[in-house]
Amino acid sequence: MKKYDVTALGEILIDFTAAGKSDAGMRLFEQNPGGAPANVLTAVSKLGGETAFIGKIGRDMHGAFLRETLKKHRIDTRALIETGDAFTTLAFVELAENGERSFSFARKPGADTTLTETEVDFELIGDSRIFHVGSLSLTDEPARQATMSALKYASRHGVIVSYDPNYRAPLWNSREEAVHEMRSVLPYADVIKISEEEISLLTEKKTAEEAAEELQSGGIPCVIVTLGSKGALVAVKTGQIDAEAFPAKTVDTTGAGDAFMGGFLYMLAKSGKKPGDLSSDDAKAFTRFANAAASLCVEKRGAINAMPALLEVQGRLGKSYS
Repeated sequence: MKKYDVTALGEILIDFTAAGKSDAGMRLFEQNPGGAPANVLTAVSKLGGETAFIGKIGRDMHGAFLRETLKKHRIDTRALIETGDAFTTLAFVELAENGERSFSFARKPGADTTLTETEVDFELIGDSRIFHVGSLSLTDEPARQATMSALKYASRHGVIVSYDPNYRAPLWNSREEAVHEMRSVLPYADVIKISEEEISLLTEKKTAEEAAEELQSGGIPCVIVTLGSKGALVAVKTGQIDAEAFPAKTVDTTGAGDAFMGGFLYMLAKSGKKPGDLSSDDAKAFTRFANAAASLCVEKRGAINAMPALLEVQGRLGKSYS
């Protein structure tokens, strides 16, 4: 039996989120732990899953804070490498009145981009039911090669590959480069989640339904397109299913997609099924659970600290998944 439900590789960073102004009128920023792969693992862990993280931090105060944060949430950190040659990545996040975000990054380079292939714990990947990656580890070498090698290893060893591309324009040299690199993961993916904004980056289509069909025809058995307040569309072998969003009092949308992905992967791991074996009923139940998790996340500030516990999700669903 696999020891870990989900192992993720990629960025872990500090989200400095705008938090009002000081008495002197200067803008204040709140230190929040973040990074999409780490957010997803926290979501899985808080729901009760076993998780591990592969990545790199700086040997600095922010890196130490991130390591302790992962440990606090029961995420295995044996494969979290430290470097004295680069600073832990920082993202400054400005929130609009509706909770939507804009970003400014300190990542030239950030420690996460310096992860090398030789530093990847491949044994840890092989001991996992699901291996999860985003796309920000593809922006720079050597992390790009480390990510691709990890994906190939997972695929060869029968580990389910989960992919959640996360487009941040300032981190790429061009949109064309982003499209090329983000699509390079598609041949390895068993589960993919994209947003409406990412449809044109990952496919040649314009609608969620057409994009899901294209990705499935390319060999991905489970495709999810998140639709914001409209919920999500999930496509499995038995067809496409719509799942409505849950009403929420939005405070901060940071991490909402990661809460969704964590909820979906938790349900997938718990089911013991392969993505290609999911029925329409499975897809509907998993996506409703994920939507409930996302709706709870947006009601709090930050990402990692906003991930909901299992009882909270069950409460929003109004039924038990125990």
